Amino acid sequence: MAAPSSSLILRLVSASVAISKRAGVIIRDVLSENRLAIVEKGLNDLQTEADRSAQRCIVASLHKQFPKIAIFGEETLDPDPNPEFIVTDFDQDVLKESCPDDLADVKDEDVVVWVDPLDGTSEYTQGLLDHVTVLIGIAVKGVAKAGVIYQPYYGFSKDNPGQVKPRCIWGVIGLGAFKDLGEGSFGYTPGQPPKDQKIIATTRSHSTPEVVDAYTACSPTEVIKVGGAGHKVLLLLEGVAHAYVFGSPGCKKWDTCAPEAVLHAVGGRLTDVHGNLYKYFSHVKRRNTGGVLATLDGGEHPDYVKLIPDSVKAALPTDG
Repeated sequence: MAAPSSSLILRLVSASVAISKRAGVIIRDVLSENRLAIVEKGLNDLQTEADRSAQRCIVASLHKQFPKIAIFGEETLDPDPNPEFIVTDFDQDVLKESCPDDLADVKDEDVVVWVDPLDGTSEYTQGLLDHVTVLIGIAVKGVAKAGVIYQPYYGFSKDNPGQVKPRCIWGVIGLGAFKDLGEGSFGYTPGQPPKDQKIIATTRSHSTPEVVDAYTACSPTEVIKVGGAGHKVLLLLEGVAHAYVFGSPGCKKWDTCAPEAVLHAVGGRLTDVHGNLYKYFSHVKRRNTGGVLATLDGGEHPDYVKLIPDSVKAALPTDG
């Protein structure tokens, strides 16, 4: 479906929403047909046929519609523009929105797209399907400005595996966040975490002394250890956790660009442990050397930065 005249950013978000849904179908089909074909890229770093096929879908589809925009995906692959992977639809609900003034005249050369086709691959292979997300982040002049977080298995639990209803949450800074449960996009209002607690989300599989020291220094009443950067930020958006604290350089730009943009669109904050924003230019290092610190309430973020021990900060150099 052709997109009506609109800003580049809204057309890009619109296409990304539609493409993320196709990637979600690919991810579910690979698992249901038992075609995982797992490859070990490194310690606690897996790749499956779902990662490969979903990335080919996303990157090839975006390249077809936006050939002048820089796009980077987690997997090192030939894009393989298989016709069955190409999505040319646009999500019409996105195009109904008004583009924020500061993004209205963005040019192709200003934009970099960061793609994680399957965030939470280890959890995907272990049956922890609610941890899995598809992430498409859109940066403008190095700053995360818009993002799509798609959950192929939203509502999944091992006790009720049939309750899955895929969900897409997308956001643009200056416009807000929206959710789509398959019946169109509606404004998304984050949940509010318990006021008398301090619940911290962190990694379940990449723990180090710095990771433990970082979240312990926040004096949590509860620590939730889960997979996927996208999933952890969703826990903030849903009011399940107050902060996402990860004192390690384990994340990459494609892990954080989309979640950062969506979180910032609702007034949250995602930075490194020093409180510095990550930069998303095409030439930056892919690794987030300064760890991750995210809060639903952006006003509380500086307080969390102060809590991170100096020893952790010294071990995690800022991204520059």
